[in-house]
Amino acid sequence: MLKAHSRLFEHLTLLGDLLLITGSWVLAYYLRFFLGPIPVYQGTPPLGPYLVLVVPIAVVWAVAFRAFGLYRPRRLKSRLAEWIDIAKASSLGCLVLVAVMEFFFRSFEFSRLVILYFWVLSVVSVSLSRAVFREALRFARRRGYNLRYALIVGSGELARTVVERLGQRPDVGLQVAGLVGDEKDATDSAVKRLGGYGDLRSVMERLTVDRVILALPHEDYARLPLILDEIGDDPVAIHFVPDFLRFASLRGGVEEFEGLPFIHLRESPLHGWNLVLKRGFDLTFGSLALLLAAPLMLLIALAIRFTSGAPVLYRQERMGLDGQRFWMLKFRTMQLDAEAETGPVWASPGDPRRTRLGTLLRSWSLDELPQLFNVLKGEMSLVGPRPERPVFVEQFRREIPGYMLRHKVKSGITGWAQVKGWRGDIPLSSALEWRIEYDLEYIERWSLLFDLNILWLTLWNGFRNRNAY
Repeated sequence: MLKAHSRLFEHLTLLGDLLLITGSWVLAYYLRFFLGPIPVYQGTPPLGPYLVLVVPIAVVWAVAFRAFGLYRPRRLKSRLAEWIDIAKASSLGCLVLVAVMEFFFRSFEFSRLVILYFWVLSVVSVSLSRAVFREALRFARRRGYNLRYALIVGSGELARTVVERLGQRPDVGLQVAGLVGDEKDATDSAVKRLGGYGDLRSVMERLTVDRVILALPHEDYARLPLILDEIGDDPVAIHFVPDFLRFASLRGGVEEFEGLPFIHLRESPLHGWNLVLKRGFDLTFGSLALLLAAPLMLLIALAIRFTSGAPVLYRQERMGLDGQRFWMLKFRTMQLDAEAETGPVWASPGDPRRTRLGTLLRSWSLDELPQLFNVLKGEMSLVGPRPERPVFVEQFRREIPGYMLRHKVKSGITGWAQVKGWRGDIPLSSALEWRIEYDLEYIERWSLLFDLNILWLTLWNGFRNRNAY
């Protein structure tokens, strides 16, 4: 019965999508030639040839939407993931549509703007319709309709986490019927324990469940073949939640490659399009910042030249992305050969090596402005963990677990740790650990909006740095 309902739902959803796609195509025609802001110079083409394409469009989009799994049950998937799949499917459909026009309709020239409008309208209309429909389903599920029942098989922290997360999302309509696992966890779970692993078969015969979620701790993986044998050929969906969270140190996740699941225990967020977006963000805002700061930088350079002589800039080796070394630029704030006798050391309060102007520049972080050139060269980013000198990096990586993970993204002029108050020279171990914690949190949470928020907080809090000596 459930399968029949699922088929009916799939057909109705497909029919609704194709109606929206067809309407988007016709609306794109009228938007270009009758309603749009761009004038028509060579006369309005007839609607007929555009209507002829409705049938191939419906076929292409139906195949594309199915290929991207848009009619599979999506109770456990995010809305954003569905929107991305819709955009991918529509993009593929538009490419095929252009090919169809080129090979089968050469005698008629279709408007490129119609195709562009159609692509935008198809993505927006289908995404909005899915969003409205999903919200209606969530509303119904919160009130006890359209529910499915799951049996959790597992124990320990992982099983408890699965139960908690499902409990936090009543809108997905997935209720936990019970848990099958070790007795030692009987009092730890928020749901009723129905028996041990050996009782799984009898439990499934007593209950009506739609899904079995395997949340086995890593040490129980040897039981997996026996558990699957116990489930047998029951027509239930089976989900496996891998117990890898204890091993994941940075942005862990799962990705499919040629049908194989790849589990990422450690990965940088900046790859693919994220890398392109981050670089474009740095170039755009870095160029703007450099343009606005240029007069001030010129005045600072002249002041340094007349008060303490050349050179005006100071180059210092730092460690950045993936442990690569680069020369970071700063305005010179100390006497020449300041570390000739001491070697590499942290600056200290009242440091006698500073120039009078240098004290002012460091306290207001104005000595960091030349790093905008490092940003434009691609050696740094506007936002990211502050780069450290290699000699200190070797020391800190021995003392602080996970220190090197901060090098999975480009170093920044400002960062999450800095706007949280951990700016400047903080040689204390506890302070460094707090800085590392915020740096890793930044990598975990990275997005362009997060970068904008950090830049805004940097400007809002001001450049005054109480830890800069």
